[in-house]
Amino acid sequence: MLHCSEGIILRLSSSNCTAFATISFVPTRPSTSSRASQPDSLSQKLARLGLKRALDFALHLPLRYEDETCITPIVTAHAGQFVQVQVRVLHCEVQFRPKRTLVLRVEDESGELQFRFLNFYASQLQQFQRAEREALWLRARGELREVFRGQGLLEMIHPKVKLVTVDTPLPQTLTPIYPSSAGISQNVLRPRIQTALQQVSLSEVLPAALLVPLRLMPLADAVMKLHYPVLSERSALMDKSHPAWQRIKFEELLAQQLSLKQAQSIRRSKHAPVLVPSTLSRQLLNRLPFALTSAQQRVIDEISHDLQAGFPMTRLLQGDVGAGKTIVAAIAALQAVESGYQAAIMAPTEILAEQHVRKMTQWLQPLGIRLGWLSGSLKARDKREVQASIASGEAQLVVGTHALFQDKVEFSCLGLVVVDEQHRFGVGQRLALRDKTERYEAHQLMMSATPIPRTLAMTYFADLDVSVIDQLPPGRTPVLTKLIEDQRRHEVIQRVREAVQGGRQVYWVCPLIEESEALQLQTAVETHANLTQELPGLSVGLVHGRLAPAEKQKIMEQFSAQAIQVLVATTVIEVGVDVPNASLMVIEHAERFGLSQLHQLRGRVGRGAAESVCVLMYAKPLSATAKARLRIMHDTTDGFEIARRDLELRGPGEFLGARQSGVPLLRFADLQNDGRLVEQASSAAQWLLQHHPDTAQAHLERWLAGREIYLKV
Repeated sequence: MLHCSEGIILRLSSSNCTAFATISFVPTRPSTSSRASQPDSLSQKLARLGLKRALDFALHLPLRYEDETCITPIVTAHAGQFVQVQVRVLHCEVQFRPKRTLVLRVEDESGELQFRFLNFYASQLQQFQRAEREALWLRARGELREVFRGQGLLEMIHPKVKLVTVDTPLPQTLTPIYPSSAGISQNVLRPRIQTALQQVSLSEVLPAALLVPLRLMPLADAVMKLHYPVLSERSALMDKSHPAWQRIKFEELLAQQLSLKQAQSIRRSKHAPVLVPSTLSRQLLNRLPFALTSAQQRVIDEISHDLQAGFPMTRLLQGDVGAGKTIVAAIAALQAVESGYQAAIMAPTEILAEQHVRKMTQWLQPLGIRLGWLSGSLKARDKREVQASIASGEAQLVVGTHALFQDKVEFSCLGLVVVDEQHRFGVGQRLALRDKTERYEAHQLMMSATPIPRTLAMTYFADLDVSVIDQLPPGRTPVLTKLIEDQRRHEVIQRVREAVQGGRQVYWVCPLIEESEALQLQTAVETHANLTQELPGLSVGLVHGRLAPAEKQKIMEQFSAQAIQVLVATTVIEVGVDVPNASLMVIEHAERFGLSQLHQLRGRVGRGAAESVCVLMYAKPLSATAKARLRIMHDTTDGFEIARRDLELRGPGEFLGARQSGVPLLRFADLQNDGRLVEQASSAAQWLLQHHPDTAQAHLERWLAGREIYLKV
């Protein structure tokens, strides 16, 4: 790179066996003490990339490739094209309007071009001035754009520039670009990788009986192909469909599968209380005013079996919005209490936690179960009383928010932890609650209303047992979704008026403004004022995250009792709100929401027998992604299909939440395109652990030693 800090050295480096001169800027000569500490600093930076062993460098594979094998004459280049040119500097100057900018006018034999550097150092200016005086050649890569529309002059903003001679040969292969971080340039990585490739052995670890049926390229050939890419195979290398990438993806997926299956095996070797159901569970089921679906009963049986196994259950319970996960959690909690242990249910928001308290009180208190409620908003005296009842064991079932895993909360005999909306909690937070036991490990049930696509479950959640409630209770009516541009707002307000006149209630959700919670609150307050004015005679309420818990609960109770007909809300109602009489939801600026959040919000209606409608109001212009999200919401109410499409649009991050910090991330495999490899790796991992455990360990050492948490690039 030509734009750097003070000083300059000329260094001869090789790229794919082709030598050429490059300009590398380095700081002015440091003091002796500074030089002594520099190698340690570089080592630390490399270690943060997972680069410690020679093998780590050899397996540090390119993020992408650049084609530096050809020069484009300026006369044939056009705006929007990414090209490489070889030019001389005609003129170099600093312009001060509209702001300080370094501008170079350059030429080749066919025409002129302009380089522009918005940030630069005095040393860079001096070097370009030298290039101008001495007619030195520069080789530059960058994207072209028009300086003034229609006038033909093109420019590059911050191009990558090398100093060359007129006869410096071009590389004969693609140039690999490696994952890096601040302070580690490609010139630092490349020679270390090339040295490592000469030092390490990439002989096969996996048995031929496993590899031959899969028809995978030999590992050593795959690694060398990726580090020294052939130009004729550019397309397959770029889109990672090349056989070399297929082998690397399989290796990576196999390492991840092995690590997660080992974690599951280790967990099953630990001790947990045996929780045996007795008569109370049956009494609860007999008292319910509804019958469980066959899917709920199947999941209850799976959980009950785990709780009796003697090792800690770690099960993920998936179920679409309204599928009936809460009653499943209640029966699991009751099984713990029946066995003489405490159960805890943790929710991410007070509204959701309060909803659980009301449900659990309604279901379990008649059976003699003593409940505790703990949240950060409780008064100090009330909080101390609840903590004392938890410590003594008087509180058999405790429901709360993040306050449950605080140090001051001590359980007498915690047997089961239920974590609702598990992706909203970090790994450490969930473990802090589960580990509030000394002699054993508590069982853990994690619940999510965001269905996880199959390939994602097989990779990032392979260490968990997964239960799925794939059936909605009878009587739930599908929600009709309508897309309406915000210019038709008056029609939507009229629809709200008609719904209330028909005896129904309405949610009006204000736009999500990620940059500012204060702006979102302001929008909610203004919307409430406007709707109050436009809907005279109707009771319009307002709920948002900054209200005191008691005030939020009061408003929600008024809405449940139909004293409030239209509820203006922020996304605090996304989960945990169950008002069967609410049959219309309006979401303003729906284009600002993600698919998962839109689906969760839509799930607040359609909980009764009346036909329900969700209106997604949007503002133009819409991005391609926003259009795709709204179309998906219009086309389907199936949470699993929405989750699959969401994975295609955004990748796995939203599904994983903070779980990423505890699971090796994938650098090479792509869950949208590599489902077949995921299944092959899962089967191979199981086979290796059963028949070749030493080989499985050797594979893990090769790919994960020192880098259990992959760099996400």
